[in-house]
Amino acid sequence: MLGKSYLTKQASLLLEFARTTSDSDLSAKLISKAADLKSLADPLPDKDPDPRAPDVGPSDPAGR
Repeated sequence: MLGKSYLTKQASLLLEFARTTSDSDLSAKLISKAADLKSLADPLPDKDPDPRAPDVGPSDPAGR
């Protein structure tokens, strides 16, 4: 599952690209996609989950 911070960052980048383009159709599509990503991110918790798989335990310094 993608985290809230990742989706928010992607939406922010799309909005930045939308502001820099002179193509109004492309800008509208980028803004629409950013809104879609924001709607996916809104219900997620503010803190992203641990990036490790749930079945992975703490790291062993010896590499085991």
